[in-house]
Amino acid sequence: MKLYGGIDLHSNNSVIAIKDDNGKVLVCKKLPNDWELIQRFLEPYKEMLIGLVIESTYNWYWLVDALIGAKFCVHLANTAAIQQYSGLKYADDNSDAQWLAEMLRLNILPEGYIYPKEERAVRDLMRKRMNLVQQSTANLLSIQGIYMRHLSYRLSNNKIKQLTCEQIAQDHTANTAQAVTATLNVMNCLKNEIKQIESALLVQVKLRAEFKSLSSIDGIGNILALTIMLETGDIKRFNKPGNYASYCRCIGGARYSNGKKKGGSNSKNGNKYLAWAFVEAANFAIRHNKIVKSYYQRKAAKTNQIIAIK
Repeated sequence: MKLYGGIDLHSNNSVIAIKDDNGKVLVCKKLPNDWELIQRFLEPYKEMLIGLVIESTYNWYWLVDALIGAKFCVHLANTAAIQQYSGLKYADDNSDAQWLAEMLRLNILPEGYIYPKEERAVRDLMRKRMNLVQQSTANLLSIQGIYMRHLSYRLSNNKIKQLTCEQIAQDHTANTAQAVTATLNVMNCLKNEIKQIESALLVQVKLRAEFKSLSSIDGIGNILALTIMLETGDIKRFNKPGNYASYCRCIGGARYSNGKKKGGSNSKNGNKYLAWAFVEAANFAIRHNKIVKSYYQRKAAKTNQIIAIK
């Protein structure tokens, strides 16, 4: 007998449902997120299980790794692409777990990508770098805002980086100067942490052959190229360039019928880290490549800066 399993994973518990080949629910149980308990529960069904489906939630790493290590066939459900079963009047965790198993049984499960365990920690460290870069930029913009608000002029990025305590004290009253100094100190601390992360990453990971040409593109340096490589994973999982562009959030969401736009859709489906990396690359390319800059200016004049960057 063939069995199909679905696991509705939460922060502190999991609901596990197992169905037979006819769609009948054999068992459905809520368990705490304890691997030994989950393994003990699944063990009697292991030989007959065709697969186990887990929702791609923020905390799937530990469970997927444990199940794969125990020789279970694991599928990661793409939550953004799952269509909820519309025949239910009342839905709960039990019905969610059962629906995951049912999609596997019917062979209609939209699957997510299980990123290789050995590269996952490096990718997450790169994501932490991106997070710190965004915080640093927010602090820089905060200093620019203070100068614009109090002195009615905008400091350039380079001038902010060159600010000294004496210069800040001359420019502002005591309270405002302290606010600027505190923000500048936080920004400098973030930059030091970013440099340390970059050094660690450059030692650990190198561009694979299929991503070598990234570093030849204006606007993409070593760190951005590594970011794109780590976030992309196996490039062969994308059937067409359009699929990859959509995954990078470079395609707007829309629904058309009879040649007319009937509405929008979730344009944020995809990888926000890749979207950020390519926007960063575009901004750098504008500064350093005259052809790209000219193209951007023509686009911005016809539309707006955000669309032109994309």
